[in-house]
Amino acid sequence: MYSQRQSPIALLCLALLIAGCAEAPKVFQYDNPHQVAAKVWPAAPETPRYGYVGELTGENNFRSETHEGRSTAKKLFEWITGLTGKNPDPVVLRRPQCGAVDTEGSVFVTDISRAAVYVFDKPAGRLELWDRAREDTPFIAPIGIALGANGEILVADAELHSVFRLDRKGKPLGEFGKNVLKRPTGLARDPQRGRIYVADTRAHDIKIFDDDGKLLDVIGRRGEGPGEFNSPTYLAFAFDKLYVTDTLNSRIQIFDEHGKMINKFGQRGLYVGDLVRPKGVAVDNENNIYVVESLYDKLLVFDNQGRTLFALGNTGKETGEFYLPSGVWVDSNDQIYIADMFNGRITVLQFLGGSQ
Repeated sequence: MYSQRQSPIALLCLALLIAGCAEAPKVFQYDNPHQVAAKVWPAAPETPRYGYVGELTGENNFRSETHEGRSTAKKLFEWITGLTGKNPDPVVLRRPQCGAVDTEGSVFVTDISRAAVYVFDKPAGRLELWDRAREDTPFIAPIGIALGANGEILVADAELHSVFRLDRKGKPLGEFGKNVLKRPTGLARDPQRGRIYVADTRAHDIKIFDDDGKLLDVIGRRGEGPGEFNSPTYLAFAFDKLYVTDTLNSRIQIFDEHGKMINKFGQRGLYVGDLVRPKGVAVDNENNIYVVESLYDKLLVFDNQGRTLFALGNTGKETGEFYLPSGVWVDSNDQIYIADMFNGRITVLQFLGGSQ
């Protein structure tokens, strides 16, 4: 027969569970695992142009407002019930590809190993994982990501051959480019004209869609000449210009808002500023151009004419080092985000301004 009398231990556990096990409010903070203090580049006596902010890694960026993180009651409950040490694996970045930042400062990062979008929701103090391209279909290879119209998030999945629309809660809203795109990778959007640019790597061109997903135009074809591409990957749109990483041609090509090529820079070589396997590209508020040189594990900075200004990075896992980095993007406050792919992190720098 069932007894309605509960043991003292059971009652204690229940009380502790109610009182101490609720999730404490969390706040966002940049991870700084190496305890780096005020690191800048270049080093003194030169004038610093970039400062180290920290890293995005996953759960470690959201900490309890209390110093201990877990309440005494929760720790006691775990000890009594034997749950200590049995928490699931932490949610961390694995192989981040690219990202975007919204007006509230939340950061959206594609991760090809996790096949998901990581959302570092700073205002809400939480980390989210979006892994559905369609209601019944998970992402396979999400790479490009951009802010769309009406608060949407756009994600290009290279293996699903489409660009997917998500709302601000990660709910799938639809897609475009199916049966048109061969291997979509980079994404960029012109918010003034409502145009979405998609780097179709396998087709060796850039396809332009409107916000409704209608194909408007195609830029380029396979080749080495001006306006031609060999496996374009990452994109950026800034100051009415489209920046294209023409990866296997080892260069950056720049187009006006009408799709006309107006400049290009980069060449294969062994000198600082040469491009061998360029990946991410971004532009800050002073028209400095950032390019990830993935083979040499560097972030290169160019002026708006493509002249080399600065190089940051080496191969490694310490602060200011990278291991096969991929994307780079810049927010409205000139914070620079580098997807340090094989280190499983996003390194964040602050552009300090001034002529380079």
